[in-house]
Amino acid sequence: MDNDKLEAVQAVVDRVTSWQDGATEGTVEDELRKGATEVEVDLSADEVTKLADAIESRHGAVQASEVLS
Repeated sequence: MDNDKLEAVQAVVDRVTSWQDGATEGTVEDELRKGATEVEVDLSADEVTKLADAIESRHGAVQASEVLS
């Protein structure tokens, strides 16, 4: 994934992370997919799952580059 796409994914991750504590199961993945579509980045189902798991388990800052590497 090139730097521009990674920056766009990080912005989506940051947005989803900021409100995920009250989100129902599946909402985080749905919002990651929607955000990726908005920034025109294709994420595989595996990438979405990895990011969602990191967001849900860390309850803090998540670095997309680390999760997706």
